[in-house]
Amino acid sequence: MAMNNVLAFIGGLGTSEVMVIMLVILLLFGAKRIPELAKGLGKGIREFKDATKEIKNEVENAVKDDTHPTSK
Repeated sequence: MAMNNVLAFIGGLGTSEVMVIMLVILLLFGAKRIPELAKGLGKGIREFKDATKEIKNEVENAVKDDTHPTSK
């Protein structure tokens, strides 16, 4: 499932291209740094999702408040 999502995101790249990209990343950063980079990337994605959820909730609440008539 996760590999299908990755391949759908990448687009028309084949297996050999993905393997070459992974090899280049391994050579550039080394085996010890890749888990640290992945952890940092995961935290960044999580923070981005949380921020988008917060903004979405604020917009929905603002729309909800505007649609209710105010009683005076």
